[in-house]
Amino acid sequence: MDAKNNPTSQDSYKNDIPEMSNANSKYSNSQSPHAPLVPEITEKQKKEMEEKRKKLEKLQKFIVKKYPFTEAIGILPPQAVRLLIEEENIDLNFPKEVEKIEKNIHLFIIIPEEKLKETPKIKAEIVKEIDKEKLQVWLHVKTPVDVWEYGLDSKFDVVGAIAMCFPLYDKGLLGALRVAEIHKSLVLRKFEKYVVSYVLGGSLVRGTATKTSDVDIFIIINDTDVKRMSRVELRERLRSMIYQYVGQASELAGVKNKLSPQIYLLTDFWESVKDAHPVMFTFIRDGIPIYDRGTFMPWKALLKMGKLKPSPEAIDMFISMGEKTQEQVNRRLIDAMIDIYYGVLTPSQALLMLYGLPPPTPKETAVKFKEIFLDKEKMIEKKYISTLEKAVQLFKDYEHEKLKTIKGDEIDQLLKDSEEFLKRLGELRKQIEKRTQEKTVEQIYEDTFKLLKSIIGNKSQAELISEFEKNYVKQGKFAPQSLQILHDIVSAREEFKKGKLSGHKVEDARKNGSILINSLIEYTQRCELAAFDKKRMLIKYRDSAKNPKVAELLATQSGIFLIKENQILKSDSQFFKFENAKNEDLMKATAPENNQTTKQLEINPKIFELLKRELGEFEILL
Repeated sequence: MDAKNNPTSQDSYKNDIPEMSNANSKYSNSQSPHAPLVPEITEKQKKEMEEKRKKLEKLQKFIVKKYPFTEAIGILPPQAVRLLIEEENIDLNFPKEVEKIEKNIHLFIIIPEEKLKETPKIKAEIVKEIDKEKLQVWLHVKTPVDVWEYGLDSKFDVVGAIAMCFPLYDKGLLGALRVAEIHKSLVLRKFEKYVVSYVLGGSLVRGTATKTSDVDIFIIINDTDVKRMSRVELRERLRSMIYQYVGQASELAGVKNKLSPQIYLLTDFWESVKDAHPVMFTFIRDGIPIYDRGTFMPWKALLKMGKLKPSPEAIDMFISMGEKTQEQVNRRLIDAMIDIYYGVLTPSQALLMLYGLPPPTPKETAVKFKEIFLDKEKMIEKKYISTLEKAVQLFKDYEHEKLKTIKGDEIDQLLKDSEEFLKRLGELRKQIEKRTQEKTVEQIYEDTFKLLKSIIGNKSQAELISEFEKNYVKQGKFAPQSLQILHDIVSAREEFKKGKLSGHKVEDARKNGSILINSLIEYTQRCELAAFDKKRMLIKYRDSAKNPKVAELLATQSGIFLIKENQILKSDSQFFKFENAKNEDLMKATAPENNQTTKQLEINPKIFELLKRELGEFEILL
């Protein structure tokens, strides 16, 4: 597809790129009666600009034909070029070279993530074509993941620069990004005081968006400092005005993508996260911020660390939603189909969460459910997978307006299948809980005794417990309750094997086991630190200007290091001289895994002679 067939209107961008402008460009004298007189564009200049435009169109066609997987090609606005130069680690210490680079037309090309390894080859081929056409073009080849990384790194100005590219070719990503950026600017200009986060989500960030896909955006409103109106009134006022900006943003962007805003109050959002709502988990997991006041990224970090977990009450809530389906299907037929869809989908998501997976999106649920419980675990029969898949497909057809009516007998069959499905899910839940409990108890036992063996030695369970009591608890190295927790862990494992352990006792074993495991880890780390401190010493000396300085000497299994005035040195094997070393060498040599040996380090006295040659007279600080 060439530029003139692009669904994005190029006329709306002409004033952004001087080379693409004509009589309305910045070179015209007719902008304002008070504007300073600027020379008119000569015929020669017009001819040069037209030739450049044709060459760029030719280059665009070459790229698309050569690499049909190309997702977008755009020209960066001049004011944004420096941002991309800085991001690509170009040396800014040579102003003339940077200025020369900035004067080029900067072409921004987006290729799929799976083609990342081919980037050098692609750039080389395009540069050949650029040289052939004698164009002054600087190339930036990125993937959508690169663009989203800028957002995740809070480099919102870089994302904004990419969004404002003049599109030569676009399968939808640039247009969607542009309309979101314009809408964000309109919203912030009016409501910056209240907006906490403005985040992209949905098919755009998952890489499945098309030219006409809705652009899902999530706006979080701070309602914690509202005094003149109620929280609900604040939300409705802002919601109304934010939705008004949707049409304005689409018109300014010149795209067919429709914005689909989801607006949440900060307090309501946290309530939904606490209740483990899959929409919120998906939003946090997949969302890309293009504006954030230090709120969204901590949520994302907590989810990644596994700190945002669904509670047992939340799982019960999701499963119970399915049980309400029967009374709802007596309403309108289409509504009944939608109710059945959510009735089988939400409990399925709950069981996937109970299994240990993050909440999947609705489109992923049926696939994940089949992969885990049918293909991998063999815990459910194929007919129940078909029930879930059918419900998902019907709802998808309804969303895309392929399904507008549904017969009553189909609803009856769907209802019957869903009732059997939910009953089967009740049994599946018990299976999952039993397996989860078994893994929990066994994992706690293994982790605890693995740590004990690393401290005490490879001995039997009885010997480890006896020595732990005698040499560690009674010696005051661990609290008395640690011994009781250890006995409880052993008892819980034995009871579970006999089928006598309740879910409540499993949870107690998990909580108390975590306390003991943390204590054992801290003790191990203290021992490692104490051992490491014996292998380091501080050296006092004077530099060439007779100023007092302090250096550090580190003895490792890999050799002896000297750190002085931000310089890292390492002695050679014969202690004749110090050689320059890298920070990576030091980090590797001092890593815990490289210093776990019980063998004593022997320091050759020659090192002190070498120190004197390197530092002059010195003292050892104890």
